[in-house]
Amino acid sequence: MNDRNVLFGLHELAGVGWRTIERLVSGVSGAISGLLDAEPADLVAFGVKPNAAAAICGKLTPAFIESRLETYVRNRVSFVTEADPDYPPLLREIAQPPWVLYYRGDLSVLTRPCIAMVGTRSPTAYGRKIAFELARDLSYGGICVASGLARGIDSSAHRGALEGEGGTAAVLGCGPDRVYPIENASLYADITQKGVIVSEYPLGTEPKPGLFPQRNRIISGLSLGTVVVEAASRSGSLITADQALEQSRDVFAVPGPITSSQSSGTLDLIRQGAKLVTCAEDIMEEYRRYSTKDVPGSRADTAQDGVEASADERKLLELLSAVPITFDELLILSGIEFGHLHSVLLNLILKKKIEPLPGSAYIRL
Repeated sequence: MNDRNVLFGLHELAGVGWRTIERLVSGVSGAISGLLDAEPADLVAFGVKPNAAAAICGKLTPAFIESRLETYVRNRVSFVTEADPDYPPLLREIAQPPWVLYYRGDLSVLTRPCIAMVGTRSPTAYGRKIAFELARDLSYGGICVASGLARGIDSSAHRGALEGEGGTAAVLGCGPDRVYPIENASLYADITQKGVIVSEYPLGTEPKPGLFPQRNRIISGLSLGTVVVEAASRSGSLITADQALEQSRDVFAVPGPITSSQSSGTLDLIRQGAKLVTCAEDIMEEYRRYSTKDVPGSRADTAQDGVEASADERKLLELLSAVPITFDELLILSGIEFGHLHSVLLNLILKKKIEPLPGSAYIRL
């Protein structure tokens, strides 16, 4: 039995956490596989509590390990351990790298330079658009985009990244065989085909609130930097940004309207020193040594909203922003006649310059 399989077996034992494995790996002299022949007293000498030591020695057997390996093969889930050469190198550098990383899909995606992208689960249309386009442009530049498969910004980032060759990595807060939220089942399937699904939690682990902050350290740990697109002041996305800073990684933030609660957290990050992002090039200029490929989405590209627009269309584009404005407000502010205003708004929707919202409101894209 080789070391990686014994480490896998330890990780599969219920009640054996990161610290216990650390004590065992640090305490054993020579190969980790020597634990198969250890006595409870040996494990106690490594700092493991007597009851836990007895349980480990009783359960960690070649038969148990083989049985668990077969279960993973049946479920088409692979794994990489901290002892393996193909373990993601940046992840080794964090304070508590996962001993085992389970995955579905193409693990080689994580050999590319990686940028994390996170944000609120309740984004504005502006936030969804920016996350999609930033991730798409980074992926075109050969960058892998990592996120957490959550609804909102995470989902938009994964979908954008799937359009380029950089691909995407989804880090789960549950077992690799669980899809959460369930509405992302098709996105999960797409990522297994064109990217990689990863988790430090064994098969069958159900999503629980306490697991998600823990998994955030992996999202940032896989990445050179973390981009926060939209986040409220108490957003869980800020935990990922904090962990990136603790890991000595870069933090970027996308500015938003000062009146939008979804942008309060990102504006705070900018005030605290996070680099302001207006396009993918703002991120790529920090990592040019990792990729020489050009990315679309320069400032010049994003400034073309008013090109080939009529005078009335330009007037509405100047009034509209990421903050919704109702039809009645536009009627008063623009001075455009009622019937004609409907026509101008429709033209802008067809040109994908604005987006209609419930309640006859509109935002600029």
